[in-house]
Amino acid sequence: MNKKTIPMLFLFIIAVIIASGLSEKTTSAQEKDVQKPKISCITAQCHATMGKEKFVHGPVSAGECTVCHGEVSKHKDKPEQNKFGKVKDVANKCYSCHEKFKAKKYIHSPVEEGECMACHSPHGSQNKFQLLAKGSELCFNCHDEGMVGGAFVHGPAAVGGCVACHDPHTADYAKNLKEEGPSLCYMCHVDKAEAIHKAEFVHKPVAEKCTSCHNPHSAAKQFMLQSQSPALCLDCHKDKKEQLSTASVKHGAMETERSCLNCHDAHVSNIAKNLLMEPMDLCMSCHDREYKRNNGTAVMNISKWLKENTDHHGPIKQKDCSGCHNPHGSANFRILRNPYPPTFYMPFSVDNYNLCFSCHEKTIVLNAETTKLTNFRNGNDNLHFTHVNKAEKGRTCRACHETHASNFPKHIREAVPFGAWDLPVNFQKTDTGGSCTPGCHKIKKYDRVKKEING
Repeated sequence: MNKKTIPMLFLFIIAVIIASGLSEKTTSAQEKDVQKPKISCITAQCHATMGKEKFVHGPVSAGECTVCHGEVSKHKDKPEQNKFGKVKDVANKCYSCHEKFKAKKYIHSPVEEGECMACHSPHGSQNKFQLLAKGSELCFNCHDEGMVGGAFVHGPAAVGGCVACHDPHTADYAKNLKEEGPSLCYMCHVDKAEAIHKAEFVHKPVAEKCTSCHNPHSAAKQFMLQSQSPALCLDCHKDKKEQLSTASVKHGAMETERSCLNCHDAHVSNIAKNLLMEPMDLCMSCHDREYKRNNGTAVMNISKWLKENTDHHGPIKQKDCSGCHNPHGSANFRILRNPYPPTFYMPFSVDNYNLCFSCHEKTIVLNAETTKLTNFRNGNDNLHFTHVNKAEKGRTCRACHETHASNFPKHIREAVPFGAWDLPVNFQKTDTGGSCTPGCHKIKKYDRVKKEING
């Protein structure tokens, strides 16, 4: 070994010593960096099924059981085995991670009482949000399942979608509803909302409270109605209920299955009284054919009659059938609003003609003479008075006049039913009077300027 080799060897030995020291430090550091395996509660011996559900609570899936339960030593000789304490003050524990619901006017009982676990599993569930049951099954743990037991069930209720209408935590409206009144219904029934906002006339319950008529869960009647028309309508329309109960003559429309809904829209309309059509068009939608009543009497085809007879009575011209007829019911024949003689002859009484006198002056039959009350006069003799004012066989208005329409002036009849015979009238008009030759007497003439003498 020469002198040059000694220093090189010395340096090599020093390098080996230094490297050895560094290696020991690195190994020590690595040992410090290696963490002990995390102790898990989910083992074959303990909580084996925990965390296997479809929806697992975040801390459970992360193995962070102590976040909720804390840590208590169970075995002195096996400190790695831990007992997890029962969670106290569940609500605040939940709110330590979950944002607390803003307190509103109405709070669901479990939320108010801090019983989050009444609805949610703290570990995991087969249902979204770790709910203990699916949809309405969960709600019916507390609420009566009978509310959806009707023959007709509201869509959300039928599929367990209670939360479509109710907030399960807190809300500004009673029963934890998400919206108030019709606005809640409009969240789904957008077609109705659009129609209602455009309509000129809106049924009061529609504007204020749909549940006045509809059960929001289920009912025995279609559309979840509380009851059927007319009973449902008459719950509010007390005046009509009284009228219908005392009416001896019923409108046929009220006697059929749809009853009130034959004429009225239950929600909206652009026509007063929520009518389905303009009043006269509505009447003609049924009275365009002949009907036979139960007693065998006929109801004429008014639509056809009006087309064939051009001189229309005033209410017909105004398209106001209800001027004379009450569409709900009446004590008078043909649902007339006021008394009107149904026969050819009638003893005289002003009350017998109240229907006519609701428009016409009653003095037309009270004054024996006149120069202006009527053109139906012979000289100054009032021929209305002459015909009507008889103790027994007073001619009624219908003996000469057609109440709907005629092809003769003043709605004079071509013929009038007289028992089984259509008695002809044979009315002829002149400039200052006229004549008639009915089947019951010879020709009779009258003239306002020069009084006629009839034999």
